[in-house]
Amino acid sequence: MNLMRRTLFGSIWALIGWKASSAKQSRPETGEETKAQAEAVTPRHVLCFLGKDRDLSQLCEAASQAIADFAGGFSVDENYSQAEPDDRMSQSFAVCWDRVEPDAWGPEDEDAVAHHQSVLYVLGPSIEQGETVAVSMAALLLVERLIGAGAVAVKGESAGIAHGLDRWTELIRQGAAAVKAADSLAQQRIGRLAFAKRPLSARGYLESVGFHLVGLPEVYVPETAGNERQVVAIIDAVAEEIAGRGLDLTLKERLASLSFDSTYEVDEFKFNPYGIVRLAE
Repeated sequence: MNLMRRTLFGSIWALIGWKASSAKQSRPETGEETKAQAEAVTPRHVLCFLGKDRDLSQLCEAASQAIADFAGGFSVDENYSQAEPDDRMSQSFAVCWDRVEPDAWGPEDEDAVAHHQSVLYVLGPSIEQGETVAVSMAALLLVERLIGAGAVAVKGESAGIAHGLDRWTELIRQGAAAVKAADSLAQQRIGRLAFAKRPLSARGYLESVGFHLVGLPEVYVPETAGNERQVVAIIDAVAEEIAGRGLDLTLKERLASLSFDSTYEVDEFKFNPYGIVRLAE
């Protein structure tokens, strides 16, 4: 995986001290040990909002009202939110922008990050697999509420994904339509596009990160399967197959395996407790 990205976010998580919900903190030595520990891990959203003023009151009030209205279990982080700029944000967003969707961000979004004046973190609840899609839709609505309250940039910290405001607005629109139609598969797909990142490179594979936020395992595709856009299409197709047809049938038809040999430690937000679907080389 990209070393700069891993180093940057390792330092940020070490500084702010957040951990995923896990019963154990040590790194397991084998995939089997990881699988055993994965049962104690539940996903959690962490959202980062940048403000244009050195005053967090408006964003805090909007977040608190959204939590009361529809995002129960979420909370405003009072320890690391700050009513002043964070000089790490330009570099952080630079490695997090979605590079799959065309025009997912633009110069105006980069400028908003560079000139932000405050930072608000909102922490999601630890969620069981069956609740992941509903909570991700609530997270998307929370993003909408805070953009309306003046947030100038938004990043999902749990997978390290950022979109420009126009792209967030489109994802919010799609999510609302899927919720109105009670289309759970569409909700899962939109939640995956909003809060997961792909592709990242790791040990000869191109991988997804963050699929656990909608209850799915990660998908690892050999780098030899094609160029990045071709591999992303495969990652997305496999995710759709798992969601629509089930994991076992997808593994069988794709000649894939389910692994728990993750590059992430069990107590990292990016660790996926549902495993990794590895396609054969």
